Amino acid sequence: MLIHDEVTQALKNHEPVVALESTVITHGLPAPLNLETARRLEAAVREEGAVPATIGILEGEVRVGLGDGELEQLATRNDVEKASLWNLAAVVAAGRWGGTTVATTAHLAARAGLRVFATGGIGGVHPLPYDESGDLLALARTPIVVVSAGPKSILDLAATLERLESYGVGVVGYKTMYLPAFHSPDSPYQLPATVWSEAEAAAHWRAARELGLESATMVFNPVSQGIPFGEVMAWVEQANREARAAGIGGKDLTPYLLRRLSELSEGRSDEVNLRLLEENARLAARIARWLA
Repeated sequence: MLIHDEVTQALKNHEPVVALESTVITHGLPAPLNLETARRLEAAVREEGAVPATIGILEGEVRVGLGDGELEQLATRNDVEKASLWNLAAVVAAGRWGGTTVATTAHLAARAGLRVFATGGIGGVHPLPYDESGDLLALARTPIVVVSAGPKSILDLAATLERLESYGVGVVGYKTMYLPAFHSPDSPYQLPATVWSEAEAAAHWRAARELGLESATMVFNPVSQGIPFGEVMAWVEQANREARAAGIGGKDLTPYLLRRLSELSEGRSDEVNLRLLEENARLAARIARWLA
């Protein structure tokens, strides 16, 4: 693991640092929007008074904090793996390039000594049996603050929230009592706790550490301008019907569903995605300042 000099110095001086994932660059957004977004997220973290640390794998080496040239390399290469915990060692051992998922970014950030991580939406339980994201188990055993706009809209939200409870992941809503559903700022599912300030969110993380809990503190931040929940769910149901009819499943299902959401919403879901990514980065930076 190579930690960027700026990140190392910030940690040494007890300054706020925010981890950022890299699959949004390598697999989540098309070029050149992916690189533009990566730069925008880092700039947003800096504007809020923290140091950004985008995490990626370059030629088998884990990098915590990337230079602009390294961001550009990740954004423009075609041979970048999607590195989750199950294949992280394989990517590193083979000397390959990798974009880190929520699970992998949280794990590597915590190992590097970072306390706060900002992402878009977390993975969870899919409607199809036995299809669950590795993010859930990683959150259960990684003591880090994760700021997210909720589980991705294509998931079984009730089952995902139930699984977070079963795994003992600390869950709080930021100024909301209901689970944000990524593209939608709310859903019918009530959350167990609410915080009304960054200081309260930081207090939750500190309390978890004092109690010896090893799980993440999940801060769900509803997007400021989203799409009504019922509208999104109608698109998700239609996209799932079309996927079943076309025989699309496995690892191809999620990219297909997200692409169809973009098409059915006439690009509105993409606009919301970019908005929530930046809002989460800014909130994470403010929480990191309270924990620094």
